[in-house]
Amino acid sequence: MEHGEVKVKSLRKALDILNYFTEKPLLGVTEISEYFSLNKSTVHNILSTLQAMEYLEQDEASGKYRLGIQIFNLSKAMGDNYSITKIAMPYMQEMANQTRERVYLAVPYRYEVLYLEAMYPADSVELMRSILGERAQMYCTGLGKAMLSYMGDVFAAEYLERQELKAYTENSITDRDTLKEELARTRQRGYAVDDMEHEFGIKCIAMPVFDRSRNVYAAVSISGLATHFTEEHISEWAILLKKYINKIESRL
Repeated sequence: MEHGEVKVKSLRKALDILNYFTEKPLLGVTEISEYFSLNKSTVHNILSTLQAMEYLEQDEASGKYRLGIQIFNLSKAMGDNYSITKIAMPYMQEMANQTRERVYLAVPYRYEVLYLEAMYPADSVELMRSILGERAQMYCTGLGKAMLSYMGDVFAAEYLERQELKAYTENSITDRDTLKEELARTRQRGYAVDDMEHEFGIKCIAMPVFDRSRNVYAAVSISGLATHFTEEHISEWAILLKKYINKIESRL
């Protein structure tokens, strides 16, 4: 979906620079000025202001900048606004422990998937990290296809018309008619499958979470190495996923 009109150009510059830190975690004045074709004094003033407001902090050794504590505070506030996170987390942990796989929670955001939380098996040796705020495409993720399948014909038609279907792996769906068929299959079986479509070697199953008006509110997925996703496991985990999503929906 299209963004609204940008009315404050100077604010746009500052936010463009701030967003650039999602691509590169450590940036200097020269690199930023060259990337945005801005003079160094303008960049320095923007960075200094963002640093004073604690949106950025400066690395003493290199003099470069990185994201500051205020970004974390905003992310936490955003997560707190979604009551589903607190409701879903205990159930997600139970699923992660029972399946021995990662469990993700996400909501639809424009044409993308916005991740809210990830839970790992209790005794997992994986490095656990916050996924809050990360985004991915709908058409090539289990979470996205689970939500897109139930978001209505009008939204689906608009999505299919506007969304570029680029390949992330050789399994990514890049044909609109094929995607339509996949969404129909998802509705028929009740869950979506990401068959290594976003990341090679990773597979997942996902189901939507509905609000009390039966609108898509979120989605939950079980994700892990493709070799773990046997037909037997997929059938078993789909039942488990439905069981816990029913619990989540009953508390929304």
